Amino acid sequence: MEDWLWASAADLGRGIDAGDIDPVALARVHLEAAEAHPLGARIYARLTPDRAMTEAEAAAVRARHGQRRGPLDGVPVSWKDLVDTAGIATEAGTALLEGRVPEADAEVLVTATGNGLVCLGKTHLSEIAFSGLGLNPITATPPNLHDPDAVPGGSSSGAAASLAYGLAAGAIGSDTGGSVRVPAAWNDLVGLKTTHGALSTRGVVALAETFDTIGPLARTVEDAALLHAAIGGPSVDLSGVSLDGARFLVVETVLMTDLEDAPREAFEAAIARLEARGATVERGDWPDLERAFAMAGPVYGADAWSAWGPLVEERGDRMFARILERVSAGKTVLAAEYLSLWRELRTLREAWNAHIAAFDAVLSPTVAIRPPKAEALLADSEHYTASNLMALRNTRAGNLMGGAALTLPTGVPQCGLMFTAGPGTEAALLRLGRAAEQALA
Repeated sequence: MEDWLWASAADLGRGIDAGDIDPVALARVHLEAAEAHPLGARIYARLTPDRAMTEAEAAAVRARHGQRRGPLDGVPVSWKDLVDTAGIATEAGTALLEGRVPEADAEVLVTATGNGLVCLGKTHLSEIAFSGLGLNPITATPPNLHDPDAVPGGSSSGAAASLAYGLAAGAIGSDTGGSVRVPAAWNDLVGLKTTHGALSTRGVVALAETFDTIGPLARTVEDAALLHAAIGGPSVDLSGVSLDGARFLVVETVLMTDLEDAPREAFEAAIARLEARGATVERGDWPDLERAFAMAGPVYGADAWSAWGPLVEERGDRMFARILERVSAGKTVLAAEYLSLWRELRTLREAWNAHIAAFDAVLSPTVAIRPPKAEALLADSEHYTASNLMALRNTRAGNLMGGAALTLPTGVPQCGLMFTAGPGTEAALLRLGRAAEQALA
């Protein structure tokens, strides 16, 4: 049973289907491991044992009668603590929502439960999901797999840690500017950023509604594909994948500047391995990307202030100072400026999608830096701000341009390889990702 904690979600599902794994025993093993783990309280904001066991028992009955609802029916997963759970606190990593207990599940959780996923509990996150670092002195800062003194990446920090430490078979997070992909990269996981609007965010605590997306973190691309389907995405056939003839673009503008040595070297080594499997990689600039990035501050800030302003004005003294500063910056953005920026951004999105249309995906390092130390971030506000911007820089391109993106481990710890494409390309990215995973293994 100890092996179950490290198995892929797909393999656990196959074991249930074959009658070799009891969903009840599987859920119990994960719950007991999370409860006993010395870092468990820094990963899970709260476990949901009653719900998990009830769902596992139902999955066991379905398995015995040959009525499983999908390949992950009975597999236990964690949920970021901004996805509403009926009768269970959902606090979004902030004291502003302390004691908030929703009456109904979020739509995405309803879908997942209908497909048989077992809810283990709610994972910690960056406060109100507004940081790519994962540092949260208000509730908890989850551990980084490779360095106990470093931050884990955010904002889906506990989601990544639940997988990295063997305390869930899959994890569901959210991605507004990189919040699935950054912690996935810094903990050697697969992370899928979905197209905005493709999956329901009804019942998910909002950060910036025009950018918020839901997506899975996983140990393998197969798991990411199955989790994506279980939460409402399409099923994807990963058989017969190949990189032969694939065309990729490396955009030097913004995405390849000021990289630390490790991410740069890991990226170039990964490129070589993709090319060895038949892929073609071209490099070029796209100067307009700089303009898109210049819009990010006011556009994200205004959106976040619209969601959080009243609570911040009432109880902002309960927030982590760095998050308070960031969300408060949106207060001064005028409506006319916001709408004008969005008109320009939509035009840039059209130009970007035309520019990359001849390629299967844009390749880049997922994160330009490796994770900084938590104490150093707490001690120096300028270091925190600079590190947060660099953590989210590359991932944010996919959000600004309105597309989908996938990050894979390169084999170098804390260094991910990211595939970014246009809207609605999740299935194609997962197939590419599976072929790339084989090349990088």
